[in-house]
Amino acid sequence: MTHLKNTRIRHTKGPFAMTVVYSFTGAAILASIIFSLLLFLSIDENPWMKVLFGALAVIFELGKFFAWYEFGERIARRHLIAAFSAFSFYSVLAAISIGGSIGGINSATNTAQRYVDVQQNKVAIFNLQIAALEKQIDLNNIAAEKYIELNRIATGVVRIQKENALLRQEQVELAVQRDHLPVASQGSVFGLIGSIADGLKINATDAQLGLVVFLSVLLDLFAAFFVGLIGEELRFRRTLAGALPQSPMQSSEVAQKSLAVDNEMVISRSDILFQKALDVLLKGDVRCTKKAIADKLAISAEEVDLIFFGLLEKGLVTQKANRHFNWQGESV
Repeated sequence: MTHLKNTRIRHTKGPFAMTVVYSFTGAAILASIIFSLLLFLSIDENPWMKVLFGALAVIFELGKFFAWYEFGERIARRHLIAAFSAFSFYSVLAAISIGGSIGGINSATNTAQRYVDVQQNKVAIFNLQIAALEKQIDLNNIAAEKYIELNRIATGVVRIQKENALLRQEQVELAVQRDHLPVASQGSVFGLIGSIADGLKINATDAQLGLVVFLSVLLDLFAAFFVGLIGEELRFRRTLAGALPQSPMQSSEVAQKSLAVDNEMVISRSDILFQKALDVLLKGDVRCTKKAIADKLAISAEEVDLIFFGLLEKGLVTQKANRHFNWQGESV
């Protein structure tokens, strides 16, 4: 009882747990494939080359995870040399995959950053135009002060005021166009990159590269963990199925089949022994006694009893009062 209490009994995972495991595994593998495709598809602009490089990325990703699954299988069989070869193959494919994921994630973040930069540049251009108009207005005001000092208000100041009014109107129009531009939000990822850069005292480019490498490795480890979990669960179920006893129905079917085979073998042997005993009795090689037949054919007492029971049924022998047998085969 104490041994049973101290023993940890493992059970197979239920349908819900396996559904979650398969879902996470599929999502991780799909994400890894997509990020690798982002890099491999950007290598060449030719459509056929895109197809070839895309297929290569998918093959690398699926082969990597199958190699990891095979590594677990060989470790379970304690075949260390084969396990080392599978792990080496996985390491090469994992390095390619991580590189592809790094390129893909980096490409995606750069595309998003490029869009943000374009929108910010548009806003900056409008701000520069508005600032230039403001400087022109300031220059016009200085010129107006000069005209006032020269008592030429009617000829110079009025013209400058009209020109400043037009410049102000143009400023307002530019500000309205600037405010109608789509808002370029950097998002939480770029905020995280900025926080990492500030915290580690590095530039944003290095922080982005470090984050991309970390996410790529984490994605690969995540997918490899769940692939190994599936492989271990399948191995456990196979082992459990081989160790569990058969159900009563299966046991009865097996017993019936074995009994039928045994009966066929017994009947077949009994017929053969009966025929051999009949031959030796017809030839007169032995006396009609159980001991003589048993010694002649080298058989057991039970088999001799079956032979003489058959002889009695067929009327080939008769039994005397002293339980001895009398051969009647010649008369029959």
